[in-house]
Amino acid sequence: MHVTVNGADWECEPRPGQCLRTMLREHGHFEVKKGCDAGDCGACSVLVDGAAVHSCVFPAFRAEGRSVTTVAGLGSPDDLHPMQRRFVEAGGFQCGFCTAGMVTTASTFDGDELADLPQHLKGNLCRCTGYRSIVDALNGRVNTEKSDASQAGRSVGALAGTRIVTGTEQYTMDTAPPGLLHMAVLASPLPHARIVSIDTSAAEALPGVHLVLTHVDSPDVLFSTARHEHREDDPDDTRMLDATVRFVGQRVAAVVADSVGIAEHACRAIAVQYDELPAVFDPELAWAPEAPLLHADKGAKQRIADAARNVVAELHGGVGDVAKGVAEAAAVIRGRWNTQRVQHAHLETHGCMGWRDEQGRLVIRTSSQVPFLVRDELCHVFGLERDEVRVFTKRVGGGFGGKQEMLTEDLVTCAVLRLGRPVSYEFTRSDEFTMAPCRHPFRVDVTVAAGADGVLTALAVDVLMDAGAYGNHSPGVMFHGCGESVAVYRCANKRVDAAAVYTNNLPSGAFRGYGLGQIIFAVESAMDQLADRLGIDPYEFRRRNVIVPGDPFVDSHVLEDDLAFGSYGLDQCLDLAEAAMTTGDAPPAPEGDAWRVGDGMAVAMIATIPPRGHFADATITVDAAGTYTLSVGTAEFGNGTTTVHAQLVATELATTVDRVVVRQSDTDEAGHDTGAFGSAGTVVAGLAVQAACRDLRAQLVAAASVDGADCEVTPHGVRCGDTLIEFGDLPTALRGIGRHDGTPRSVAFNVQAFRVAVDTDTGEVRILKSVHAADAGVVMNPEQCRGQVEGGVGQAIGTALFEEIRVDDRGAVTTRALREYHIPQVADLPVTEVYFADTYDELGPLGAKSMSESPYNPVAPALANAIARACGARVRELPMTPARVWCTLRLIPQHGVNDAP
Repeated sequence: MHVTVNGADWECEPRPGQCLRTMLREHGHFEVKKGCDAGDCGACSVLVDGAAVHSCVFPAFRAEGRSVTTVAGLGSPDDLHPMQRRFVEAGGFQCGFCTAGMVTTASTFDGDELADLPQHLKGNLCRCTGYRSIVDALNGRVNTEKSDASQAGRSVGALAGTRIVTGTEQYTMDTAPPGLLHMAVLASPLPHARIVSIDTSAAEALPGVHLVLTHVDSPDVLFSTARHEHREDDPDDTRMLDATVRFVGQRVAAVVADSVGIAEHACRAIAVQYDELPAVFDPELAWAPEAPLLHADKGAKQRIADAARNVVAELHGGVGDVAKGVAEAAAVIRGRWNTQRVQHAHLETHGCMGWRDEQGRLVIRTSSQVPFLVRDELCHVFGLERDEVRVFTKRVGGGFGGKQEMLTEDLVTCAVLRLGRPVSYEFTRSDEFTMAPCRHPFRVDVTVAAGADGVLTALAVDVLMDAGAYGNHSPGVMFHGCGESVAVYRCANKRVDAAAVYTNNLPSGAFRGYGLGQIIFAVESAMDQLADRLGIDPYEFRRRNVIVPGDPFVDSHVLEDDLAFGSYGLDQCLDLAEAAMTTGDAPPAPEGDAWRVGDGMAVAMIATIPPRGHFADATITVDAAGTYTLSVGTAEFGNGTTTVHAQLVATELATTVDRVVVRQSDTDEAGHDTGAFGSAGTVVAGLAVQAACRDLRAQLVAAASVDGADCEVTPHGVRCGDTLIEFGDLPTALRGIGRHDGTPRSVAFNVQAFRVAVDTDTGEVRILKSVHAADAGVVMNPEQCRGQVEGGVGQAIGTALFEEIRVDDRGAVTTRALREYHIPQVADLPVTEVYFADTYDELGPLGAKSMSESPYNPVAPALANAIARACGARVRELPMTPARVWCTLRLIPQHGVNDAP
């Protein structure tokens, strides 16, 4: 077959049934990404004879005699296409995994398409940005400064910007080492069963199959897929491959072969005989007497709270007397709220590849937020020493907590150790829904009470979490979710009861907000009902009750750890959000008698760093030309830390960002880094970077000091008085070293407000206005931080209104493709007005706070409160679909306010 790709003539022979995407990548065009392989996301978009197509559903044979253009064919880093330049200047990306396809599609737009982006961009999805910056790019709006800018606090563009828009920035799977083999996994069809026998002979006999792994080959080591600084934070309840399966989709066997197709064919040839066991899917039943037990063979040694009751972890405690506070109150609200399973839907699926390097060390290239913790757990599971293993990431295509897990690296390690050849394992999009952990479903009962003066007298939450088949992250999500959601309010009488229980459902795991979003949905909804019952404005009601400096942090007990007020901006956030809702423009309510309009708001507080230590090391050197090389362990997955770290270097060492080279997320490049989660990239790793810079600056000044003259570092060397000592004349071995241990920790605040219109005939909800006020301390990069807020709000709108992983009565996931899941498209999201409080945090680098996950948390309750104030429908279950809103309205006589539980 003859085809022209980016102007070069090809002669190739596609396999029967092969799509254009895989053919292009097999020929080295890694700029063409895999997001779904179903024509849903557009990450693989290319031009065929000038028309944009999804190459994952375009048959390769149809390219015969035609011209194919990928994003790399539009322009190069040295000669950008106008649309590529627009995306760089607007900062129209975060993780950037969608960008190659987005730019390719947009390169075909003229005035008509630009005038109707919801229609013409619906085939290209972005999970990170909330789309505002993408729309800015399409309209030629400039939001960023070039990298010759020097100071933190400016909107410097991403260091990798030109590589991202040209497809030359590498992601995890964008390479193919010689002799690379491929892995596929056989999944369990049953929710709970023992494997009686497994016959792999037919699979092993297939040409091209190199290895079949079953539970017989698994190391006899229990571990957790969850990764934390302290591995003891999570229960050891998982094996690489287990003789007992506990959910539909659990891996049963793995095949390594010459191609993915051969490996998948071999999986179908494996014969497994199961002894099916009783299963439980309802968390309310899971800890009842006589419920089937999932991990009866484990217990306290594996850090499971009560395996005999299927309880992974539980928490009970409080201060004061809630019953007394309720009895003394003028108004009491009691209610139950439920949240659903949500998929992270990062466009780069989980995946890794491994090989042996020249020294014989195991090397793992992985899509992970926590490469150092993955290395340490691989050492634990396989009995290896740290210096025998290198784990690194390239740019990670989104995470949102989903890549704070070890889901592929253990199988690949086992295969590489057995075969000595490079091995790759990449999740399909269906795997993401059926095998990867999801957001924990919660049941939250809330009691709130207040006096006639609007001061809280009681606050209690009772929480039940569905951990799914394994306990990864459940203790941490439980403790964190029950923390700042309750501690944000001053109240003499508080009570927290919470439990996470095993079920035979898909495992739950870390997700943006880490439990706070689920409980804040309930608490803030109840608080709004209470304010309405008392006839008090919702902003004023919060002002009377939120925590202020000098108050202790109290959830289930008075916290006596390292949490402190490094700064305080909640008061400003309330003022900013309230003022913004009364000013500016908003779309008018739709015409028609059935539409009702209402405003709603909610608040959230979050600790800026995870508890009990979050460590980061950094080193920095400078060469004779004045170029600084920073080595830091944290990963870049759209959080923007690479650019912020370069800005920190430029600020501390009086240089410019274009003179900074950042080497990151590689266990060979830094001493340690706990990982890019808990929004710690800017704060913890940033403090380590700042310390390293200050150490190097002191060394440079000491080395250049002349007769006691005052010295300062400049872009070209060290100036002492009138004398400039150039970097080339200074010692070459100088090396700044920095470390931070994640303590003490500050708190950040967020306030979200919405104006919505609700169609009382259909339950449809339209967002007319969205406002978010954030206390981020000193904003290190305003455009990036605004993007984090917008992305968090956009993802949370999806959670609140659209997204849900559905399961059948045997726990099997039935939502298996993006088209069945509805992550927000550009048409679904409003432009959120973002406002920042003016604070300086004493505990953060140059006064900054974290702001990656916290904007997500107050969105769902703010929407629920707006819906309730518009039409009286108090929706207590997510997502708040039109059907749920409509059904709730039908239960309210004459559409009165629904205070019923």
